[in-house]
Amino acid sequence: MAKGLTDKTCVVTGAGQGIGRAIAEAFAAEGATVIAVDLSEGPLTEWTAAAGVTSALLDVTDPAAVARLAARYPEASVLVNCVGVVAVGTVLDSEPAELERSFRINVGSMANTIKAFLPGMRERRDGSIINIASVVSSIKAAPDRFVYSTTKAAVIGLTKSVAMDFIGEGVRCNAICPGTVESPSLHQRMAAQPDPVAALAAFTARQPMGRIGQPEEIARIAVMLASGDADFMTGSSLVIDGGMSL
Repeated sequence: MAKGLTDKTCVVTGAGQGIGRAIAEAFAAEGATVIAVDLSEGPLTEWTAAAGVTSALLDVTDPAAVARLAARYPEASVLVNCVGVVAVGTVLDSEPAELERSFRINVGSMANTIKAFLPGMRERRDGSIINIASVVSSIKAAPDRFVYSTTKAAVIGLTKSVAMDFIGEGVRCNAICPGTVESPSLHQRMAAQPDPVAALAAFTARQPMGRIGQPEEIARIAVMLASGDADFMTGSSLVIDGGMSL
């Protein structure tokens, strides 16, 4: 069982909905001081006040804006990077601009937040960085996900690099690699298909367990990684995918 997060200040990006929201809510339930970050105000205002969570509007691809946020919360000891975008298509379908945009959002945003919050963690010798990658990455392939899987593989590499460089300074860095997880983004992608019902069946069938994962299931892993229960864990990529990668 997790030891609780009552002494932690936790920053969660991409917290407006889906996995990011579930993680922020789980951290708050464990007693943490939570700063929920998102680009849009609407998704945040739907739930943060009732959960006792502080909201922050921020474009995490803007290094200066991220640095200002870190200056406001120098005591932050947990950082969850959950911002991401899913691009669809093969290498033949993908334009250079789309690849650049996905790297900026999926990878560059994590580099920005880590660079901003890491110095304080090093100074206190107390930090847990949690990056949301994907099982569709260097772990396994999926059809029509060239840009997405390339960037998520980069997230795993980023995670290992940060873990190695600061392993002796009290900072841990791990990645969570989900399979298909229930989220508004997933439903938007299904709705864009010619047959949304068939799309749902296809997304579900990717998991041998026969169902789509729930954001709360990912959040429970994040709570463990943020807590003292994971003090001996760094550089890991935790797969939680209903058997998708088997």
